[in-house]
Amino acid sequence: MNNTANVVIIGGGINGLATAYNLAKMGESDIVLVEREYIASGATGRCGAGIRQQWGTEKNCILSRESVRMFENLEETLDYDHDIEFKQKGYLFLAYDEGLFEQFKKNVKLQNDLNIPSRLLTPGEIKDIAPHVNINGLYGGTICEEDGHANPFHVSEAYRKAAERLGVKIYTYTEVWDIETERGEVTGVITDKGKISTKKVLNTAGGHAKEVGRMAGIELPIYPERHEAMVSEPLDPFQGPMIVSLYHDFYMQQVPHGSFLMGHGDPEEPESLNINSSVKFPIKLSKKIASVFPPLKDIKIIRQWAGLYDMSPDAQPILGETSVKGFYTSAGYSGHGFMIAPYTSKLVAQLILEQEPELDISMLNYDRFERGELILEPSVV
Repeated sequence: MNNTANVVIIGGGINGLATAYNLAKMGESDIVLVEREYIASGATGRCGAGIRQQWGTEKNCILSRESVRMFENLEETLDYDHDIEFKQKGYLFLAYDEGLFEQFKKNVKLQNDLNIPSRLLTPGEIKDIAPHVNINGLYGGTICEEDGHANPFHVSEAYRKAAERLGVKIYTYTEVWDIETERGEVTGVITDKGKISTKKVLNTAGGHAKEVGRMAGIELPIYPERHEAMVSEPLDPFQGPMIVSLYHDFYMQQVPHGSFLMGHGDPEEPESLNINSSVKFPIKLSKKIASVFPPLKDIKIIRQWAGLYDMSPDAQPILGETSVKGFYTSAGYSGHGFMIAPYTSKLVAQLILEQEPELDISMLNYDRFERGELILEPSVV
């Protein structure tokens, strides 16, 4: 293992890998990435794989819009010889609540002003797009046909290979034990394989980001929250877009081989690092799915799993340098880190290299919480 590096990245998920690649592409030649398990073993490999531009805050809209443009050409950009399975079949949002539909109207106006081609739908138009949706009590919805999903394992592997070709050293099954600081500045990272002397550390540890922050003496306002998902037997393809109901707190998509991937956010889920599946989850979600999609009531579930959201108080990421010089954070994504990683990682790399980011993300720094300047995102599942 290298005992020195100009930049050490903690976390081998999509944001760590993509930032490593962007740093190397921008000219940084001495980068080490450490991951406690295998690549994409955390939230990236356990996510719902959705990629959408339909958000309720300007920054999330822009980060996702630019990331979609990058996903469209990612195999070519990264010289990856496999299909990352980026399929733009849309995202369909359902509003079974009048207040939610009013929020959707505001969201669409914001999105359209930012050149995101989303549009409002009536219940009848939703039925035309997705005939299996129960429109009883439905006020309407929104759709953006440019949204879609990709394979997180292929995307991660594409970034890993591209980063390593540019000289990034990646060490898996390497656990960080501590971060050394001196007079308020980073001086090194202690791992179970030895010490790496460095003046810059990027925390992309996802659900473990709070723990990593404490190693550097920083109390990040991030907390881990378990989110569960399950997948069904494959059926003949009949659902194009990812379908989301914020009222029911679930999302559902039919993946390319025909299975339905479904996830649910439980508002009663406590802060924890628990990634064990629960017995109540498939029962609770199945009831919701059956009520919204009656034709799927007898579908067979073949697997379930859990992962961690790294939640922030306003459901927006925490990006940039902290009060400890040289200690940077790219975490707090609150469930949408995968979909905005291509562009966000580029901006974070520019910050680490002390360049002016092409998009101002200073308002997403961690000290916004101390100032009480939260930027609440209303469209998180």
